Amino acid sequence: MLTHAVETLRSTRFTASLVALLRELVEFDCAVILGHRPGRHPIYLFDSLSQQRELLFQRYLMQAWQGDPFLVALDRRRAEGVFRFADVLASPELDLDRVNKEYVENFYRQTGWRDELCLAVRIDDARWIVIYLGLIDERRSFSDDDCRRLHERFELLAALCRQHWASDPFTLARAASGEDDPEEILTRALATFGEALLTTRERQVAALMVQGLAPDEIAERLEITPGTVKNHRKRLYARIGIGSRGELFRLFLNHAVTLVAREGDIGNCPFEDIAPTETDR
Repeated sequence: MLTHAVETLRSTRFTASLVALLRELVEFDCAVILGHRPGRHPIYLFDSLSQQRELLFQRYLMQAWQGDPFLVALDRRRAEGVFRFADVLASPELDLDRVNKEYVENFYRQTGWRDELCLAVRIDDARWIVIYLGLIDERRSFSDDDCRRLHERFELLAALCRQHWASDPFTLARAASGEDDPEEILTRALATFGEALLTTRERQVAALMVQGLAPDEIAERLEITPGTVKNHRKRLYARIGIGSRGELFRLFLNHAVTLVAREGDIGNCPFEDIAPTETDR
C-alpha cells in the first residue's frame, strides 16, 4: 500500500490510497480528511462514511466544526501528531468544558462514532491536513498499540501528505462521477442548501448568490429591495460563520458533493469548473 500511495501522489486517487495505507496500521470503520486553515471553514477532501453522512456536510462543515475539540486544540497548540478523542477532551490546559459538552451532546453522539483518532499534519504555516479515524462499534476502542503504530509511522504519513498537498490550495475534493445529470444535481443542491440553519428567505438569497446574481438582481427576482437583500445576506453569513461570497460558494460546493460522492476513490465532479464571479463582502 505504501508503493500505491507514492504512485498516486498528486492524483485524485491519493486520498483513497492514504486511507488504505492507514488501514494496514490500525482498524477503523470510517475516515474523514479535511484541509484546515485556522479560523476558517475546513475544506472537505475525502470521506468513507457509511452512515449519517449528511451530518458531515449539513452540520459539521456548516457550523459544528467550530466546537470540534481536535481543531480547538490544534489552533491553540499548533502541534503535529496523533491524538485520541478522550485525551483531547480531558486536556485541562485547553479549558474545553463548554466546547466538549456542546460538541459531544449536540453533534458527536449523532454521528454514531464511539471512538476517534486524529492525525494532524502541518503543510505550511497556514494550512494543516486533519485525518479523522472513527470506530462505530461501541465494543471497540483505539488501543495504545494503535496509537503507537501510528506514531511510529507518523513522519512517513506526514511526508506523503506534504508531498501531495504542498502545492494544492485545498480546492474542493472531486466527487465520484456517476449517472446523475449535473443540472438535476444542481437543482437539488440549490433546493436543500442550508436547510438546517437558514430561514426560507435566507436560503432563497443564498441560492441566488451562488448562481452569481448581484444584490439588485436578487432584489428584482424576489421582489424586495436591495437593502433587504443585503440584510438577509448579512444574517445568513452570520448564521453559517462566513464573511464572503467566495466562502459561501465553497460551502455550497461541499454540499453539492454529497449528492454525487460515492464511498471510495474520487473522480470528476460536475461542478468542478464553476467558480464565483466575485468576492462579495
